[in-house]
Amino acid sequence: MKNVFITLISVFLTACHSPKNAAQFPRSDGENAPLVLAFGSCNNHRLENFLWKEIVKHQPTAWIWGGDNVYSDTDNMDTLRLDYQLVLQNKDYQALQKNTKILGTWDDHDYGVNDGGFEFAAKRESQGAFLDFMGVSKTDKRREQAGVYHAETIKTLSGSVRIISLDTRYFRSPLTKNPSVRKRFVPNKYGEGTMLGDAQWQWLEKELHTSTADFNVVMSSVQVLSSEHGFETWGNMPHEVDKFKRLVQSSKAKGVVVLSGDRHISEFSKTAIDGVNYPLIDFTSSGLTHAYTSYVFEANKFRIGEVVPKISYGLLSIDFKNKEITMQIRGKEDALLGELKQVY
Repeated sequence: MKNVFITLISVFLTACHSPKNAAQFPRSDGENAPLVLAFGSCNNHRLENFLWKEIVKHQPTAWIWGGDNVYSDTDNMDTLRLDYQLVLQNKDYQALQKNTKILGTWDDHDYGVNDGGFEFAAKRESQGAFLDFMGVSKTDKRREQAGVYHAETIKTLSGSVRIISLDTRYFRSPLTKNPSVRKRFVPNKYGEGTMLGDAQWQWLEKELHTSTADFNVVMSSVQVLSSEHGFETWGNMPHEVDKFKRLVQSSKAKGVVVLSGDRHISEFSKTAIDGVNYPLIDFTSSGLTHAYTSYVFEANKFRIGEVVPKISYGLLSIDFKNKEITMQIRGKEDALLGELKQVY
């Protein structure tokens, strides 16, 4: 691996790039060709999604759902399944499904309750509806386990990527509500609560300790690094953030990258981890159909570049030969809204 001190980081924000000038990533079907992944979250099934056609143009090998794949907020499974059907019947989404592996996780609005965690009574039934939406086989082990967490490897002629989708809902402990109105939540007492639950933590530890992939892409529905905004984040349980960082360090897993959503904004966050010769990046992409357009400012000490408060999706081009990932925030008409390049 190249030394972190010669890491190339290029970040820029642009309000309007002409799509014809925005180069597309080639599909990874040749030797040394990059592997292209796309992801996004916050897809309100009642609103038009303008982005599916643009995503398809990049021919990603995999699409990774980041959660809030529909906005149901219900314990009525008939309602939830009908909402999922509206997405599945979308011809532009069907075009993506045709040649793209579909992976990912859920968040609160498709889980069933806003800001919900382990206390949601219908979570088992909701899990079944989610797995049906994702096209998961009836014999898949996720049909029997508690929670929708999952991992699989994508291999190319040049290298491999382990895609690890976490479930930050099924086991998540209660959050501490803020008595004031300025922020919704404040951090729990250090050591109080869990994001993933014991079984999922053990699974994740095994995944990273045994991974032989060149890169490990971890999909978390909520942000891992950004923690000052007062909404849902791993930062509401800071001991869990520290635990995740220790795991990245102890596992010696190559090229761990976090993807996240939930916030209706897109941004890059980055931090160093002692003993790891590459930075941990949390690439947030949200939302697909609606955005926090009234955004003015939020503190985030880990932020690289600027916040993008527009509908958008995320693209990753993984260059195995040069051990580099190009991460792009893209919006309507495939406008390039932000980019970060990281050598590992």
